[in-house]
Amino acid sequence: MSSADRYREAGVDLDAADRAKQRIAEAVASTRTELTRGGIGAFGGMVRLPDDLERPTLVMSTDGVGTKVLVAILAGRHDTVGEDLVNHSVNDVLVHGARPIAFLDYLAVAEVSVETIAALVEGVARGCREHEMSLVGGETAQLPDLYHPGHYDLAGTIIGAVAEDRAIHGSDVRVGDALVGYASSGLHTNGYTLARRIIFDELGLSVDSELPGLGVSVGDELLKVHRSYWRALSPALDDVHALAHITGGGIPGNLGRSLPDGCGAEVDRGAWPVPEVFRMLARAGKVSDSEMFEVFNMGIGMIAVVAPDRVESVRQVAAESGVDTWTMGCIVEGTGVRLA
Repeated sequence: MSSADRYREAGVDLDAADRAKQRIAEAVASTRTELTRGGIGAFGGMVRLPDDLERPTLVMSTDGVGTKVLVAILAGRHDTVGEDLVNHSVNDVLVHGARPIAFLDYLAVAEVSVETIAALVEGVARGCREHEMSLVGGETAQLPDLYHPGHYDLAGTIIGAVAEDRAIHGSDVRVGDALVGYASSGLHTNGYTLARRIIFDELGLSVDSELPGLGVSVGDELLKVHRSYWRALSPALDDVHALAHITGGGIPGNLGRSLPDGCGAEVDRGAWPVPEVFRMLARAGKVSDSEMFEVFNMGIGMIAVVAPDRVESVRQVAAESGVDTWTMGCIVEGTGVRLA
């Protein structure tokens, strides 16, 4: 028995891994930009800092897609969660005013399915191309002793860059500033543990079932791609005092992270239309308003803090990129976030 046969018998298929690597290399090559350096398949990815940034400062973030991958597995649709991962990460560095320049992904699988791995990485590559960002490397690990057959986990690291004196830290926030909320595309990548319990366990639906009151299938709704706010916000960053990406913890748990000492926020919950998917989950799961706002984004994926006289300008930029916005509150003296 050859060493490859012995390894395959133990659960790791080296031949399939080689075929997957070829598909991955093609996806990686499609994302190369003028900043990309080094070769594909090297031990480390290389990217040059942009020339047009004065005192360029790196902004880095690592995150995953969470249990949304379980919905992708049930639906047999694997190309959207890779794009979710990129867009989520772009938003995280955008909060600090950074331009995305490089991305690395980590995929852990029970066994190699060439088509599944290719779809996942091609989704990542599509997200990178949308942001003119290079996918400079990553890792695909076969871990049959850690994952159930057919299961996987997906995570990534983003590298962004911003001129040091233009980085957003929230220090410019003042009492009286306005809150501008940016529409989410759905659940994004948070709250899926609770959403799956309500939809699959309590309602007994499948990924192909129609969601009550929505007219779309469970799979179509839950696999909507996490929206990137790069185009809706990057042209307006000079008018922004702070940004909050609304992920796990909802509006209360994320907006407060972006505010300086002495500043709190008052949010008008009636300022925007809460999408029906959240209303359905609250009804079906008998979830309280407070828990809904702690777990889900409730239709707001990003919040910008801006001076009152710049609200219309910031909202116009978002409208030109096709993203709805609402003025949804203001900065007040004190601490914390109050939902009114």
